[in-house]
Amino acid sequence: MNILAWIILGLLAGAIAKAIYPGRQSGSILGTLLLGIVGAFIGGTLYTLLTTGSFVLTSAGLSLGGVVVAVVGSIIGLFLYYSFMSRRVY
Repeated sequence: MNILAWIILGLLAGAIAKAIYPGRQSGSILGTLLLGIVGAFIGGTLYTLLTTGSFVLTSAGLSLGGVVVAVVGSIIGLFLYYSFMSRRVY
């Protein structure tokens, strides 16, 4: 997939995931882009693992199904990020 498709998929998936995920997420456009790209890898890898049974690092493509897989992966990425980076005030 070329770089323009990566940027479009990343922005689209990251923005949708931030809108769906409960709470307030901070971050710039670059953070949203990176979230979407990481989500595409997480979602693509999980989709491949569930459908074929093999663990292969793959990415979602720029299609309707690819955007859905990337959004699901981005939501998982947001969940993991906030689970590990939670700051507790004592």
